[in-house]
Amino acid sequence: MLSTDLLAYYRQISLQPLTIVDVETTGMVATTSRVIEVAVVQASLQDGIQHQQTDLINPEVPVPPKITVITGIDPEMVATAPRSPQIWPHYLSLLNTGILTAHNLAFDYPFLQAEYHRLDTIFSRPEDEQLCTVLLARQLLPDLRSRSLPDLVRHFGFNVGQSHRAAADALACWLLAERLLTEIQTEADESLLARFAKQWIDLKAAATILGCSTRQARSRLQHAQVQSRKTSTRYQRGGTVLYQRGGVEQLFYQQQDKQKDEQDNDIQLSLL
Repeated sequence: MLSTDLLAYYRQISLQPLTIVDVETTGMVATTSRVIEVAVVQASLQDGIQHQQTDLINPEVPVPPKITVITGIDPEMVATAPRSPQIWPHYLSLLNTGILTAHNLAFDYPFLQAEYHRLDTIFSRPEDEQLCTVLLARQLLPDLRSRSLPDLVRHFGFNVGQSHRAAADALACWLLAERLLTEIQTEADESLLARFAKQWIDLKAAATILGCSTRQARSRLQHAQVQSRKTSTRYQRGGTVLYQRGGVEQLFYQQQDKQKDEQDNDIQLSLL
């Protein structure tokens, strides 16, 4: 999606009520792990917080010690908590209302879908009714070294309590969305687009913008000498090449201009 389209999307989202969700889980994979805590905050820029709700859930599977270290949730805490069939039906109407929002929605959303699937219930939200504050933070705060929620809580000084607990993280996500969407509403287009242009995106995202395969995109980006950098994580030994959004979009517009010129030439030749 081009920056101009992103800006229009965020402007439209900023006028709607948000349903912010956070889940704490027994692991990283939705199909094999379970939710042990869920929190929802419903709010809007116009009216602020309208509703907050959180529950511990008995996952009926062991809570790994490393999860207890991260979240503070131990097996004894969930042993007496309600089981999934007693919890999730009460959240369905909430989660189907407003713009579904989370910090790294790509993590929370599959867990929600998996939990409802186990109850033979379909949970699905259209892409235009979803908001990921990680992506929004990457686009509006490109100069920060980290856009993890705990780091953003420290950066902005949000008073939300212990990170990695669902209620605190959902509240932090709302405060972040409130701050960034307010900037979307009030800041000039030129300033916002300049911030978007500094975002680093991966090859797949660049290929989507350019409308071609990743192989073609890599070749075009290298030929155009679009600014890039390599990043690595403990999960990716070889690292990932990232490209600056502004350079990718400039290449896109150059391609559009070239195609238009070629079409105009073809039309002129056909008239001869």
